[in-house]
Amino acid sequence: MSSGDSNAGGTGNTPRVWGTIPPRNPNFTGREELLDQLHRRLLVDEATAVVPHAVHGMGGVGKSLLAVEYLYRRMAEYDVVWWIPAERTTQISVSLVELATRLELAPGSDAPAAVDAVLEALRIGEPYSNWLLVFDNAESPETVQRFFPAGGPGNILITSRNPQWASIARPLEVDVFRREESKQLLRLRGSEISDEDADRLAEALGDLPLAIEQAAAWHAETGMLVDEYLRLLGEKRLDLLRGTAPLDSQQPVIAAWNISLDQLETKNPAAYQLLQVCSFYAPEPIARALFARAPRGSIATELDAVLEDTIRLNLAIRDIGRYSLARFNRDDSLQMHRLVQAALQYRMTEEDRATMRRGAHLLLAANDPHDPNDFHRWDQYGSLYPHVVVSEAVRSQENRVRNLVVNEVIYLLRRGDYASGRELAHTAYETWSETLGRDHPQTLLVARWLGFLLFSMGAYREAADLNASVLDAYRRTMGHEAQETIDAIGNVAIDHRVRGDFAESLTLTESVHQQYLRMLGPEDPETLRAAHNLGVSLRLTGDFARARDIDEMTWNSYITMYGQDHVDTLRTWLGFILDIRELGEYGDALLYHQELVERSTSLLGTHHPSTLLAFHHLAAAQRLAGRHEQALRTIEQAQDALIRRYGPENPETQAAALELTVDLRQCGHVDRALADGFEVWHQLTRLYGHEHPRTLTAAVTLANTCRVRGDAAAAQHICRAALRHLTTRLGDDHLSSLACRSSLASCHHDLGEPDAALELDTDAYQRARRMYGDDHPHVLAHAVNVAVDLRSVGRSQESDQLRGRTVERFKRRLGSRHPAIRSAADLDRMVIDYTPMPL
Repeated sequence: MSSGDSNAGGTGNTPRVWGTIPPRNPNFTGREELLDQLHRRLLVDEATAVVPHAVHGMGGVGKSLLAVEYLYRRMAEYDVVWWIPAERTTQISVSLVELATRLELAPGSDAPAAVDAVLEALRIGEPYSNWLLVFDNAESPETVQRFFPAGGPGNILITSRNPQWASIARPLEVDVFRREESKQLLRLRGSEISDEDADRLAEALGDLPLAIEQAAAWHAETGMLVDEYLRLLGEKRLDLLRGTAPLDSQQPVIAAWNISLDQLETKNPAAYQLLQVCSFYAPEPIARALFARAPRGSIATELDAVLEDTIRLNLAIRDIGRYSLARFNRDDSLQMHRLVQAALQYRMTEEDRATMRRGAHLLLAANDPHDPNDFHRWDQYGSLYPHVVVSEAVRSQENRVRNLVVNEVIYLLRRGDYASGRELAHTAYETWSETLGRDHPQTLLVARWLGFLLFSMGAYREAADLNASVLDAYRRTMGHEAQETIDAIGNVAIDHRVRGDFAESLTLTESVHQQYLRMLGPEDPETLRAAHNLGVSLRLTGDFARARDIDEMTWNSYITMYGQDHVDTLRTWLGFILDIRELGEYGDALLYHQELVERSTSLLGTHHPSTLLAFHHLAAAQRLAGRHEQALRTIEQAQDALIRRYGPENPETQAAALELTVDLRQCGHVDRALADGFEVWHQLTRLYGHEHPRTLTAAVTLANTCRVRGDAAAAQHICRAALRHLTTRLGDDHLSSLACRSSLASCHHDLGEPDAALELDTDAYQRARRMYGDDHPHVLAHAVNVAVDLRSVGRSQESDQLRGRTVERFKRRLGSRHPAIRSAADLDRMVIDYTPMPL
């Protein structure tokens, strides 16, 4: 180490925020030129702009060790130093959430919002401007880059085996040791080793730093003669070459590990078996608590005994550490290098691999929290998830392991990680279809959840085909009255909603609810879930009064069962709020929407899909309450978050985009509303087809914008076609059909056809009165438009009388400050926009 480093010994000032940095290697040696070169580069770029620096090289050359050593030497020069395990995006997110907490920026429960807050704080340099982020093992540039601050006064350091980083970051290649560095490390651990022997060892190990470190640790631990070590090393390398060997560059280090593993296997077989099990997990932290729950079922005799005895388990872990076979982190977790895992697996027989992989699966299953719907359990499922995937738990023959896989799928769905959930569910479905058969209960169970994920991602045709096949299988294997069959009917009902067959969906959901009432009673969770789905179908058909009654009862039952802060409770509460909003209770609905957003944000985070849906409909409530600018800000926030998380073509993103076009028009941004409106209409047409009620509502919204912008003829053309399809799909009296009829009347009015406008407006007004009474805000809006038409055809007295009654009713219903009051008093035509209900 250079004597000029003020912090070379690890003393001096430490950063204000210093987190998750791996322990410093006390035997670090050499690499002085690389350390100096890295420091010079970081100093230059710190004075200009953030340019990522990629320390890259093959496995075992010590990329991470180099980064760790640099941090300890230069810690005094930074305000914030943060180490980020970057092999998986979930790890990055968790690490940045923790950094957000340390920076006191955002609640840790809301991962995406916390990540956004951290990146913005680093970009602007508040509260700290001199920062260094280290993304360790960042293998995929396209997935890791999105977690980089977009500029700022700090630095980004990447360690990776992937040379592709050289195209987007300043590369610093780490190669094997120079021979003198290899010999220096060998002498550091064993001063008695001769220069000749050190040279022979370094030559045999290819100067690979990880192999040199392992050989040094072995020599210090055992005192074995170099000749004997080299003989063993040669035998182990031959063993590798006789079987399926790894890459040539990895042979020396794996052979070196084999020598230590032989010794551990002899000295402590249980510790060796524990390592064998861990070799099937991801090369990510493995919580020590994973071993605290003894699995149901035997793994191996020695390991079984250790897992049931805390003292013996601690001794096994100690022996693993003595041979440097795993890294132990400050959070009481252990982590194995992928090359150690490879060495363990290459030396196993096929029978050993099957036994230890099964043991890995049993330990995971023993740690299943068994409730993926409870957000308090999500962190546990999150920590298990990478190990479930890497260990190929889907291939387990154990029912309880397959149950864990299904619970992980449900967790990912509930968490809103649709892509990961779909991948895991699809893998399980295909695997179990082949091994268990497509009609096996667990195959069908994971298929049902895969259907939900496909629906959530907008893969509607694929979801419908899968749901139909699952329903057919249940009917064949379990009969028409089985609970599984009834559940599957509920999934098919969702597919009918997607196709726009709201009446058929209502028939099916009504049937499911009634069967559950008879089978399970009104308070069973399955019955409540069916009741919630019935409320969804009733809203889509426009029966808001009945939906309100059912949703209110379901909501109260959920509160009694789970409390107010539960995902199911919040979901049904949103349904109830939508019911009263569409029944015209705008003031109460707005208050409830605001409270729901606060609760959902606190419980699930700003970027959870339930929260984003609540934000979307909060914007609609604000607009209906006359708070147009506020509504625009809310929906823009929701839309941006949905695009970042799910992309622009996701169904919920498109639904929010439709609301955005309305709010833009209301706030006077007509040109942007028109351009966005065309895009939304085309997107929804591709997603649902041109006759789906959602697409038709988007068409009417677009027509309203066209007319406001002065193109009443184009708006009229759109409205005529939309009205024909809406009345066919939803009937003449649905709010959406009435809104379209009003829009068409407005087109006639603007085109100088007042008689046609009066006829359409009067028909819509009378229908709305029969459906919703005299005081519903939509009914009053229809009344204003009739009054406008009456004046246009010369019936001024009737117009004034109707206007006077309507203004008074508006004041009583919405308050005297609502913008609709002025419009009604001035006889401005009302634009009636219908907000589509969630599917």
